[in-house]
Amino acid sequence: MSRNNPIRYAIALLIALFGALIAYAALTIPGLSPLLWAAAAVVLAGVFAAASVQIADQWEKALVLRLGRFSGLRGPGVFAIVPLIDTVAYWIDLRTITTSFRAEKTLTRDTVPVDVEAVLFWRVRDPERAALEVEDYRSAISWAAQTALREVIGKSDLANMLEGRERLDAELQRIIDVRTEQWGIHVSSVEIRDILIPRELQDAMSMQAQAERERQARVILGDSELQVAKKFEEAARTYQDNPTALHLRAMNMLYEGLKEKATLVLVPASVLDTMNLGTTLGLSALAKHVTEGDRDRRGTPAGDETARPPATGGPGVP
Repeated sequence: MSRNNPIRYAIALLIALFGALIAYAALTIPGLSPLLWAAAAVVLAGVFAAASVQIADQWEKALVLRLGRFSGLRGPGVFAIVPLIDTVAYWIDLRTITTSFRAEKTLTRDTVPVDVEAVLFWRVRDPERAALEVEDYRSAISWAAQTALREVIGKSDLANMLEGRERLDAELQRIIDVRTEQWGIHVSSVEIRDILIPRELQDAMSMQAQAERERQARVILGDSELQVAKKFEEAARTYQDNPTALHLRAMNMLYEGLKEKATLVLVPASVLDTMNLGTTLGLSALAKHVTEGDRDRRGTPAGDETARPPATGGPGVP
C-alpha cells in the first residue's frame, strides 16, 4: 500500500526542472548534444528519488518488505526505501481505535432473543505481528468481538444482563483480549451500549414492575394504618383515666366541625350521653328558647335590652 506525500512531488519536480534545463542547453548550444543523455539520467534519478521518499505520521508505523520479506518498521517522520526492491506493505495506526459491533436475535440462557450493541476500544501494540500474523487485523477484531458477544449472551440470563452490564463488559474484554493478543493487539475496554428485547417482553416486564410498585404501596399503607391504630389506642387509654381531657377533646371536635360556615354536624345522642354533652347542650338550647319566647310575649325585639319594662312594678302599676 502506497501513499502520496508532498515531498515526493517536490523532489520529482525540482529534478525534472534541472533535467529540462540540461536538455535545453544541449539542444541550443552546439557541441553539447551528449548532455541529452545526462538530462535523461537526471530525470530518471528524480523519479527514483521521489519514489524512495516516504513520510509516516507521528501515530503511524510503516512496515517495509524487501523482495517480499520483512525488512523492518519505519517512522514516524521521513524515511527512504529502495524503489522496486522495497515496498511499504502496511501503514499501521498506533492510536486507540473504536470499533462498534452488535449481536442480533441472540438467545440468552433463558431463551430470550435480544439485540445487543457494544463498542470496543483497542490499539496495536506490536505492529509487526499485527501485519504478519493476520490478513486484516481490523476485520479479524470485529469478527472476534461479535463471536465473543454471542458467547457471553448465551451464557447469561436476561435479568443478569440488564442488571450486571459491568460484569459483562469485563468478561467480554477478557475473552476478546485473549483472542487478539496473538496478533499484537491489546483491548483497552468493552462497553455495552444497548440491550434491545422484544416488545411483548417489555410490556410484560412493565406490568410486573407496576404490580410490584402497587404491592409496596399497599404494604406501606397497611403499616401506616397500623401505626395510626396504635396511636389511637394510646390516646384512648389516656382519655379513659382522664374524663376532663375527653370532655375537652369532644368540645374541640364539635368546635372544629361547626366553625366553618353553613356546616351541619349530626351527632348521635348516645355519643353526647357518653361525652356528658347531651345535658349541657340541651339546657343551653332550652334557656335560649325560653328567653326568646319571653321577649316575643313582651313585644321586645330580640337583642333590644333598653326597651325592656322595669321588673319592680306589679301588674296594676302603670
